[in-house]
Amino acid sequence: MQDQSTVVITGASSGIGLAVAELVAARGAHVVLVGRTEQRLAPAVDRVREAGHGRTPGRFLADFERLADVRALADQLRDRYPTIDVLINNAGGRIRSYRRTVDGNEATVQVNHLAHFLLSGLLRDRLRGGRIINTAVRPAPNVRIAPEDLNGAPERYRGVPAYQMTKAANILFAMEAARRWPDILSVSFHPGLVRTNIGDGTALRYFFRYAPFLISPERSAADMAPLITAPADELRNGGFYAGGKLPRLNRRIFNPDIAARLWSTSEALVAKG
Repeated sequence: MQDQSTVVITGASSGIGLAVAELVAARGAHVVLVGRTEQRLAPAVDRVREAGHGRTPGRFLADFERLADVRALADQLRDRYPTIDVLINNAGGRIRSYRRTVDGNEATVQVNHLAHFLLSGLLRDRLRGGRIINTAVRPAPNVRIAPEDLNGAPERYRGVPAYQMTKAANILFAMEAARRWPDILSVSFHPGLVRTNIGDGTALRYFFRYAPFLISPERSAADMAPLITAPADELRNGGFYAGGKLPRLNRRIFNPDIAARLWSTSEALVAKG
């Protein structure tokens, strides 16, 4: 990332997204914040403006449970920015019970994966020569993904496995984007166990606020920084990074065949929205 780069961050109202926004603003980038509500986005804009020595960041509202919002966001970004140097797909959430969005998709998979898949594709021409960074998590040993059945069934839904599956999808998306879009650096990133609001509305909210071993959003943002700033030839296109390293992934899940099948299913699901 060079000074004056344009960096778009989803889920930028709090937590890791806001911490990354402050970090790159302090380094001279033009930061574009995407949030779900004005109530949370407004104070984030003030904080990033202060970090950026008075430079006002871009600000856009979008609810990722509505693919129409994602399309409108992409249109606004395309109108405003001829080049986007970095897109950080960071928005996400843990949803307690099975719920369909207005687009007919299970909410967890739409918010955590499909919305970012759609946004990245719509901004593809603006991102040439730039990079996409997906906030994922280190895959759990028991993670499962059925690439042709992302929405699953209500009776089989469990919040934590559903969340883990969507984070695996973030990794697979970066892998396949690297193959299909070689002119864009696409990577995924494990932020660590971070003290954030991601558990709000679920029984995990106390864990993510009070567990003593959690790291700060600022620490996680510092870990992400090399993926934003390092020369592209020093990073592995399609790679999954955790603690600055490339951990070994289970090849039964994280392989080109699964990644390609996931891409095809994702295309079909966002086309319906």
